[in-house]
Amino acid sequence: MGAGHSHGPAGDAAVAPAHRRRLAIAFGITATIVVAQAVGAAVTGSLALLTDTAHALTDAVGLLVALVAATLMQRPADKRRTWGFRRIEVIAALGQATLLVAVGTYAAVEGVRRLVAPPDVPSTELLVFGVVGLVANVVGIAILSSSRGANLNMRAAFLEVLNDALGSLGVIVAAVVIATTGYQRADAIAGLFIALLIVPRAFAIMRQTFRVLMEYTPEGLDLDEVRAHMLSLDHVRDVHDVHASTVATGLPVISAHVVVDDACFADGHAPAILQRIRTCVAEHFPVSVEHSTIQLETAALREREHATAGHA
Repeated sequence: MGAGHSHGPAGDAAVAPAHRRRLAIAFGITATIVVAQAVGAAVTGSLALLTDTAHALTDAVGLLVALVAATLMQRPADKRRTWGFRRIEVIAALGQATLLVAVGTYAAVEGVRRLVAPPDVPSTELLVFGVVGLVANVVGIAILSSSRGANLNMRAAFLEVLNDALGSLGVIVAAVVIATTGYQRADAIAGLFIALLIVPRAFAIMRQTFRVLMEYTPEGLDLDEVRAHMLSLDHVRDVHDVHASTVATGLPVISAHVVVDDACFADGHAPAILQRIRTCVAEHFPVSVEHSTIQLETAALREREHATAGHA
């Protein structure tokens, strides 16, 4: 006996077009930043600007992937894809994080090299391109801020633009330091600063996506507590094979085998127990699990399962 719910993203249907529109605008802005900063990096030879350009390029690719993912997530489930494309947001976030690690590693290696032998960097041009990048990123932040909590995909996209804005700020600071003091290593230090922004954030996103892909129990849900609460219900004699995971943001799922009194099947009380269990997992815990699959069974069936498992 199970609890049935729609597997599709119907609940997100109303807000999905707004998410996609914001992503499209942010992508256009970031792509413009990439072009402008690439020109600036070529003109100035700045590591900070080059690193920020690579960061912005990664952001642009990430936003494009996020835009595609946001579109695919709206495709309905079918017999081959029972959850539709809901998990595409997790894969997209993982791809963005992987790109960021690569960029951050390059920036760190090149930054150390330039600390030893710093090249001359024109401060005025560096400042101009840094300001252009910062202004454009602030606009992107404003556009994405209201959607940043929607799912992992939107959160990764927002954080990419936010960190790129900090990178642009680093470029500006480096330009000011070089202009006022002539300290050329400021450019390499800014590049290392940008790398320091990129890598920890990328690993944090990787950790979250890894938890989903490995089907860890949703954060905030204690399965021992879930099992104990089920066992406290009348007529429930045992709870086993409890599993919980997250399909996508806002879509935790749980399944369990629940042994009830044999009489519950004879007197028609089993559906009421099933409904109480469904209500329990949906309302009693910090993480609301509305999609639950509960198998009600007798003690005899439970013993048969044990015997089969032991024989196997």
